[in-house]
Amino acid sequence: MRKTVAIDCLPESVGRYRVGWAIVVVDVIRATTTAITAAATGRRCLPAPTIEAALSLAQKFKNPVLAGESGGTIPTGFEMDNSPAQLISRTDTHRPLVLMSSSGTKVIHEATGCQATYLSCFRNHSALAAYLSEHHRRVAIIGAGSKGEFREEDQICCAWIAAGLMAQGYLPENPQTASIVELWRDAPATACLCSSSVDFLKRTGRLSDLDFILGHINDLRAVFAVRNGEVKIISAQRPVALSQPGLWTPLQRTA
Repeated sequence: MRKTVAIDCLPESVGRYRVGWAIVVVDVIRATTTAITAAATGRRCLPAPTIEAALSLAQKFKNPVLAGESGGTIPTGFEMDNSPAQLISRTDTHRPLVLMSSSGTKVIHEATGCQATYLSCFRNHSALAAYLSEHHRRVAIIGAGSKGEFREEDQICCAWIAAGLMAQGYLPENPQTASIVELWRDAPATACLCSSSVDFLKRTGRLSDLDFILGHINDLRAVFAVRNGEVKIISAQRPVALSQPGLWTPLQRTA
């Protein structure tokens, strides 16, 4: 069987890849970045697709952190935003994180029952591509999307992973995959600054998350999978530097 990679978008696309495919969920701004950051610090992380599911799941744990957003607003009863910057500043890593978001955790939920489900963001794309090339012949990389849009930050991350696989002999599954890889494979992370997601972070005073995301590029040599509803580190090596030089500093922000 030939090795193939597909890039797709939105929760409803997952159904196309249920049999024989490994699924990679990408929601750079912000769910997979938050989930990966939680697991990387040793915190348990349990994604939930809806507010109701998150509240129900939280009841199964002692003193969990309920984190998330719906339509850009923190739901009633939740302790914190879907925010990697807020999360990394917390010291209560013994408390499980129940995470819900408008798009990313819905894709994770849709992937339940697939052969394997992995998470990626700017922090671990290279490590994941290397791992996938050794363990799966068919890989579908699904951008979470938002309001029906395949956002630029997710296209970039998907293209980076797919390009890494194509360098190992994988073929693009369709013209859309080849086109996205061609467009974004060599793009810097800052190419996402035109995204509606970035505009949302700016308008709502969440620039600390943008700083975190663009300041942590390929710094984790780890692979994160979702198993039995929980984000797990299944492979890890010594981390590299926290960011790639010259890509981003807070002083480069625009109003």
